[in-house]
Parts: sequence; structure tokens; C-alpha cells
Amino acid sequence: MRTPAPPAAAPVDVVFLVQPRALLLDLAGPAEALRLANQALQRRGQAPAFHLRFVAARSAAPSSVGLTLGELAPLPDRLPPGSWLFLLGCRHLHPGEASPGSAERAEQIRTLRWLHDVGAPLLTPEGAGRVVTICSGALLAAEAGLLGRRRCTTHHELLDELRRQAPAAEVVDNRVFVLDGPLASSAGITAGIDLTLHLIQARCGDAIAAAVAQTMVVYLRRNPHDPELSPLLAHRHHLHPALHRVQDAVCARPAEDWSLDRMAAVAHVTPRHLGRLFGEHAGTTPLRYLQSIRLELAERARQQGASLADAAERAGFSSEQQWRRTRRSLAH
Repeated sequence: MRTPAPPAAAPVDVVFLVQPRALLLDLAGPAEALRLANQALQRRGQAPAFHLRFVAARSAAPSSVGLTLGELAPLPDRLPPGSWLFLLGCRHLHPGEASPGSAERAEQIRTLRWLHDVGAPLLTPEGAGRVVTICSGALLAAEAGLLGRRRCTTHHELLDELRRQAPAAEVVDNRVFVLDGPLASSAGITAGIDLTLHLIQARCGDAIAAAVAQTMVVYLRRNPHDPELSPLLAHRHHLHPALHRVQDAVCARPAEDWSLDRMAAVAHVTPRHLGRLFGEHAGTTPLRYLQSIRLELAERARQQGASLADAAERAGFSSEQQWRRTRRSLAH
């Protein structure tokens, strides 16, 4: 009897807190990355991994560029366990611009109280969620008392201010993003995309993160203290569509018989030209790329408890001996 497939995990409830003068790219960059991750999953016949919500003290708020964001949901009384709460940066007031009135200040106070009440539980083991700060969103987290003694970062121009507001926190300089358990913080603006790609990779896997980065035409940058780039993501920092087709096909079905001719057919080029494309754009050869993918998958199978023979077979090696020979050859 066939074992039924396990049910798909429920999508993560992703909540963006939108305040007046929110930096538009802090919102749109991560939101688009998560939307594209859902799209990539659905193309593979899988369920979406993220459900996006946008909440605010009012139903409409002006963004950093003057565009008003409307139809914002009211601040919910609670967030489900496992939720991700994104805190965005906000534009400073321009010289001569009117300071917030009493109504806006009251909203800010109410929002900070709400943020503490719903954000603090997400940072506990029971809450099992995340608080994600982008740019000056870290200052908002500090005001709400969410940082504690955790490691964090923010835009380079705001590091000293963050240290003043969160004296117990370990504020880290010169980082694209910093992870400290359920708290994830990033530097200015586009770093929010880098952080979101990292979170997508952790939740959905390397292939989905690579697909999102390719669609957004951005590099997959990693924190300097993270492990080296996975082979599933390596050699993908190019924009050549034919090469991406081959790499997508190999990553999706690595155990199949991938001859040079077959890979070239996927790219709609000759085998010789495919070799040139790999060298020019990916910095490797088709065979070494295939071998690196198979080695990575075999190693993951071993970490999950598979035997040497079973891990080699799953990854597409004909035997344990071929696996060992390939590992030795790529090490040199």
C-alpha cells in the first residue's frame, strides 16, 4: 500500500507593521520576495508557504515617497504562534516639515504598546515566531522593549542611536543582517531583501531561494558568519536564461542520467557551446556542477541517517565507490 504524502505545513502568517512615512522599499522588497517564493512553490505543485498581511494603526498611511498605502488592516489583538512580524524603517521628517500632531503621537504610543504585547511572545520558545527588523525598524523594536540582550544591527547611520536606545543589546557593525534566534535584523533598505531571501531559504530550501533571487535579479548575499554558500546556490550569480534552465533541471532531478548532450538539449545549444557558457557565466564545467549538486544531496541524505549506499543512489551515483572518487576529485 502506498504511504500517503504528509500534509503540507500551514503557511507562515507574515505581518508587516506599516507606520506613517514607512520606507517603501523596506515593505515592497521583502513582500515581493515572499510573494515570488509562493509563486515558485506553486509552479512546482506545492502549497504557498507564506500568507501576507499589512496592519497599521489607521487604514491608510503615507509612505516615504508620498504614495499613500491604503486598505491596511487594523492592529490584531494577537498573532498566531509561528508568525513573522516585520518592522520597517521610516523616513525622517524633512526640514520644515510639520512634526507629528497629538493624534499621530497617540497612535505611535498605542502602536508601541501593541508591538510589545504581540511581539514579545513571538520571541519565546512557545511563540516560535520571528521579529524581523529592516533599517530603522530596529529602533522601533528597541522602543518596544523587544531587543533585550540580543545581537542586532541596523543602518550604519543609526548604529549609535540603536546603542543608546538598547544599551543591553549587542549592536553589530558592518553586517548585511544579523540572526539571533527568533530576532532577525538587517541594515538599510535593500539589506531587507537579503535577509528575506535567507529566511526563504531556511523555510523553503535552496532551490526556491535561488528562483526568487533570479526573478528579482539580485545576488544571494550571506552573513559573513553563515556557512559557505550551498552548492545548490553556488554558480547562480548570472543572468543567462539558458544556463539557469539547465541548473534548474539538474537541481530538480539530480539522480537522472545527465549527459552533456542532454544538458545541452535543455539549454537549446550545442554541447560545446554549453561548456563555454558554464565557464563564462558560472565559473565551472557542466560535469563539475552536476557532481557538486550530487555530492551535496548525498551528504544531506547521510545527515538524515541514510546508509552510504542509499545516499549515493539517491543522489545519482552508481555506487559508493563513484561517490568517493567524485568527492576526492572535487577536493583538489
